[in-house]
Amino acid sequence: MTAITRLTLTDFRSHAHASINAGPGLVVITGDNGAGKTNILDAISLLAPGRGLRGAPLSDAARQDGPGGWSVAAHLISAEGEVQIGTGTAAAAPERRLVRVNGAAATATALSDWLALVWLTPAMDRLFSESSGSRRRFLDRLVLALHPGHGQRVNRYEAAMRERTRLLTADGPADPVWLAGLEADMAEHGAAIADARADVVAALAAELAGAPDGPFARPLIALAGNDADDLAARLARGRARDAAAARAIEGPHRADLIVTHAAKAMPAASCSTGEQKALLIAIVLAHAALVAQRSGRPPILLLDEIAAHLDAGRRAALYERLTAMGVQAWMTGTDPALFADLAGGPSTCWLTLAAGHIMPA
Repeated sequence: MTAITRLTLTDFRSHAHASINAGPGLVVITGDNGAGKTNILDAISLLAPGRGLRGAPLSDAARQDGPGGWSVAAHLISAEGEVQIGTGTAAAAPERRLVRVNGAAATATALSDWLALVWLTPAMDRLFSESSGSRRRFLDRLVLALHPGHGQRVNRYEAAMRERTRLLTADGPADPVWLAGLEADMAEHGAAIADARADVVAALAAELAGAPDGPFARPLIALAGNDADDLAARLARGRARDAAAARAIEGPHRADLIVTHAAKAMPAASCSTGEQKALLIAIVLAHAALVAQRSGRPPILLLDEIAAHLDAGRRAALYERLTAMGVQAWMTGTDPALFADLAGGPSTCWLTLAAGHIMPA
């Protein structure tokens, strides 16, 4: 198991200073709306590459009326031993990310060597009815836990794509040699992106097919539009079309995760809110099991307001599955009663946020 046993926030969003000691199992954080529960999960999410669960600029994480910079530090335990990791910004460079591992400077991508994170937030309850881009970003977060270089490849692909679009839509003819170079970059990174996505979706589909029946609806998952074959040639042929559209029409940036309620043969977007959340949870639990199988190190789960839209049976089943899987999961909610099925559990850490303070429940 990989677990955060101590978390420290400094000038992070609503927290001037917060220190949390946690056990290796489930962590339940309750408190009123606006108490800062989600901010704690957001802080943890920034201990992985990327912009965290909010996807906001780094400067937005700084506490209002604070000094301008912020930091998040964690003590981790895992099969590889113990490690101290941290990230943050300085007031003088609010968008420049600083990372340290055991006190030494490191890159953000190095954080993937120590932990994998997957999160569910209330905004993601609408994932299946939103744009394909939302589902693609969700999928890429799942892929990153199994292919650590995936995020960097996505960034490079998108940078080349933006530059190609800029050249195609600029006044005057674009340099064909420069365009060909960018299209080659897109093809190279796009092939790796498409292969990694296909690998994870196929493995997840197999994991879900073997999952036991229970209160969580079984999802069928598939990929659409993930084709990167012969991409450089297709992009070259489509320059005039892409210039008119001011975007690339073909490529793995058009991929979509297709999810179907297996028992009902119904698209996830047509299911009830509770069913959609159950489908999403089933995918995340299957992913955690898959990561554990492949790496021996299951991801840490960040589950914000996880009990919302779940009936009592599904809540109890979720807590039972999390406990049996042996993962660390940080869960938030406004009402402690929603976590009553965990009462007395020896592996559960209970915290309450009130008046800006974090207290044992």
